Amino acid sequence: MDLKKLLRQVKDNETDLEAAESQIRSMGYVQISDIAKLDTFRKCRTGVIEAILAEGKEADDIVEIAKAQINATGRVLITRLDDEKATSLKRSFQTNNIEWSTHSGTAVVHDGTPTPETGGRVVIISAGTADIRVAEEARMTASEMGCKTLSIYDVGVAGFHRLISKMQDIEEYDPDAIVVAAGREGTLPTVVSSLVDVPVIGLPVSIGYGAGAKGEAALLSMLQSCSVISVVNIDAGFVAGAFAARIANKAAEARNPDNKKGC
Repeated sequence: MDLKKLLRQVKDNETDLEAAESQIRSMGYVQISDIAKLDTFRKCRTGVIEAILAEGKEADDIVEIAKAQINATGRVLITRLDDEKATSLKRSFQTNNIEWSTHSGTAVVHDGTPTPETGGRVVIISAGTADIRVAEEARMTASEMGCKTLSIYDVGVAGFHRLISKMQDIEEYDPDAIVVAAGREGTLPTVVSSLVDVPVIGLPVSIGYGAGAKGEAALLSMLQSCSVISVVNIDAGFVAGAFAARIANKAAEARNPDNKKGC
């Protein structure tokens, strides 16, 4: 909801006080039966979008929550969808109103409302192909928060030349923040941070063999990084993408103060 627009509508007699009051009250949250209190004003309050974590929710509840969020803001991001819940979404919304990641259980459902572009730029890097599912969650989150994104996948340290060959692309893209997803020993964020002059967010992934195979080894390695990085929790693609987008959007505001979006 655009609060300034709503106030202008009241001033210009395009909406009455009762309707405006109802909309403003909904900025706190929208009650959805007894299952959820949807924080529809979170983006305006914190700069981070409200999203639906599909894990632990019934398919019908996800659809009901998604419809409420779309009614309030026009778009909703849904993460950690399994096949059953994805099928339920497909039955409940028109196909052209659903944007899917082909590599992860992440989707955006909308009513045709576009995502406002902020001017922020985020690069998403994965060490291996197996890390893409989590990297894509980060990419779609940053994109939904208005950032342009560049994905560079499968450039881990086992073949370091693959990353070096992409460094010019990264430099030309001139990102405000970089997310690096890596499993196994989790080395790649440290390496990337040693080569660039922008904030790097390490995203440990629960991929690997034996000891540390649930992502603990990657997490601990990133926490012990000798180059400066920030680290999120294991498989926390949404958090990494949102954090990178907050950095990028603040940088974009600094570049173009007149483009700062009000609520």
